[in-house]
Amino acid sequence: MEVDTIAAPATPPGRGALAVVRVSGPGALSVLRSVAPKVGGSAGDPSPTARMAVLAELKDPRDQRLLDRGLVTFFPGPASYTGEDLVEFSVHGSPLLVSMLMDALVWAGARRAEAGEFTRRAYLNGKLDLVRAEAVADLIDAESPAAHGVAVHQVEGGLSLRIARLRSRLVDLEALVMHHVDFPDEDDPPVPISDVVAVAQELEGELAELLASAPEGELLREGALVVLAGRPNAGKSSLYNALIGEERAIVTDEAGTTRDALEARVSLGGYPFRMVDTAGLRGEAVGVEKLGIEVAERYLERADVILLCFAAHRGWGEEEEIFLGRWSGRVPVIPVRTQIDRPEAGRDGARITDEVALSVRSGEGLGEVRERLSELVYAGLATSGIETPVLTRRRQRLAVEEARDRVGEFCRALGRGVPAEAAVLEVRDAEAALGDLVGGVTTEDVLDRVFRQFCIGK
Repeated sequence: MEVDTIAAPATPPGRGALAVVRVSGPGALSVLRSVAPKVGGSAGDPSPTARMAVLAELKDPRDQRLLDRGLVTFFPGPASYTGEDLVEFSVHGSPLLVSMLMDALVWAGARRAEAGEFTRRAYLNGKLDLVRAEAVADLIDAESPAAHGVAVHQVEGGLSLRIARLRSRLVDLEALVMHHVDFPDEDDPPVPISDVVAVAQELEGELAELLASAPEGELLREGALVVLAGRPNAGKSSLYNALIGEERAIVTDEAGTTRDALEARVSLGGYPFRMVDTAGLRGEAVGVEKLGIEVAERYLERADVILLCFAAHRGWGEEEEIFLGRWSGRVPVIPVRTQIDRPEAGRDGARITDEVALSVRSGEGLGEVRERLSELVYAGLATSGIETPVLTRRRQRLAVEEARDRVGEFCRALGRGVPAEAAVLEVRDAEAALGDLVGGVTTEDVLDRVFRQFCIGK
């Protein structure tokens, strides 16, 4: 397939001190010569010095009108991000200037890049595997220290290396099976079938362990959904404002002032959360307030954690018991006793299991709420550390899930007496599933393992 030359701004739109525009492809140097002839030189001149930023006049090649003075850097392929010749223009951050420069680059022979096309070319040219390419997007989108830390390790190849090792062990397992099949008439074959099963079961466990990281890994990208629920005037909006660090929700003594759901992203304990303040739950609501309660119900259906708020001076009642009975078996619920600073609140009432008592005014209990949320949702990451590779996308989870299921079926097939040479097809399917993440497995890979490890001719 013929590869063309692409161009796109690499910095967000809008006014700023600087903007970066990138060009990649076989015609990148030609485009550079058209826009900055004193840097690119003529077609017969040597290319500009690699990876050295040069101050240059950037001109519209159609009429030689000066567009700007900026820095130009040439990255010759394959030693570039995309693996192709790549040029970066660093210019003043004017949206109009960026638009005019893009028009000039297109006239000079480039095409406007599609979303993600630079990273896609990096993948196609072997600079990144798909897992690391996805991690680049995760790094850009990270909204918490934990999400950033995990993405950095993924970009550096942490998850890719773990998957590659698992795939390598699957190839070893297939080699074991083939070696066993090659000696069907021996009384004491070099590789007993029981050893093959033991290796497969160990691999199934390791795949299951990696798969267990998926729920928290996916929440790192999306943010765990925390829904604040409870009766009207239970202190939900005040707690919501305190947790997100700004006055977003209206707080009054009038019941039913929250008519819709308010959502905000926040980092708690270094982990990403989506906090949602909802309408107070009560059966006699009508009109707009009733619609707000219906919205609250929809958020509750999708919640990762519920903060069930109840005012200390009113205490825990039948409504809270009914709510807890309905939701506690489906999603973690943390009872939160609010407004404990009020004179009539009292502190001698019956305590609710696992409740958190707090005052938004004094700050008492807020730290405990933050800690409880982080520990409840991200316990695995908190224990293993962000350096441990985790699955952060549904595509990754499904691939590893398929590999685990295929290895499990391989073990069950051998247990049913299926010949090893037939059952091994399950192992090959597992290899292919992981190959979707980090690259395919070829027959030569398996043969190399067999001959190198088992000395077949002896």
